[in-house]
Amino acid sequence: MNATAAGSPGSPSTRASRRTQLAAAHLYLCTDSRTERGDLREFLHACFEGGTDIIQLRDKKIDTRDEIAAVEVLAEVAAEHGKLFAVNDRADIAAITGADILHLGQEDLTTEQARRIVGPEVLIGRSNRNLDMFAASLADDGIDYAVIGPVWATPTKPNREAIGLETVRGASSLVCQLRAQRSAESHQQTVSDIVHPHDTAACDPVKPWWAIGGIDSERVAEVTEAGAERIVVVRALTQAADPKAAAAALKAAISEQ
Repeated sequence: MNATAAGSPGSPSTRASRRTQLAAAHLYLCTDSRTERGDLREFLHACFEGGTDIIQLRDKKIDTRDEIAAVEVLAEVAAEHGKLFAVNDRADIAAITGADILHLGQEDLTTEQARRIVGPEVLIGRSNRNLDMFAASLADDGIDYAVIGPVWATPTKPNREAIGLETVRGASSLVCQLRAQRSAESHQQTVSDIVHPHDTAACDPVKPWWAIGGIDSERVAEVTEAGAERIVVVRALTQAADPKAAAAALKAAISEQ
């Protein structure tokens, strides 16, 4: 069962179950609609079968109706695998398709604006290109996860300067500091004060975070050694000859950290 089907829209279980899945996720794929290849459904199945935890549809080259149609295919495949699916930028499309996740950039809707459209149950993630933005996303109560990158230069973000592994180390250090701080604070409160009994994702006091940008099978060890706990990939799967095998290899590598 897909997380979307875990409860009816607005039910208390929906957000909690989505957050639980998010906390356990390590491999996140961004893909276009694969219009030229015409194999979107087969590709999505292969990636989920290989161990991809979340797939986001991101395609700036198609019109709105075609994007909705592609997201609906993603929603169907995700439901078959019991996985999460995400919509990029478009809160309206996320609401129409019942997306589990809406992913936003720094120049997109504010968290408050997005919530007015998608409501409280949809998870929201945000991209960040420096440590100040990353810290702000971690501190934003309306955001469920943070992404930092691009670690390496990538054609999917041609005008974005690479942040490098040092920034990943800085993000990891910040997260470790926050965990230590909040762990210390928790000793002054009862467990019932800090953990909602139905929200297991809250067991980690810091939101899940992901590194993105130029990550592939040859670089995954470098980024995990720098402290990345989760990775977002694009070409490592979209250009793979065998997406299922490529996803399995990446999932194994990130799970070994």
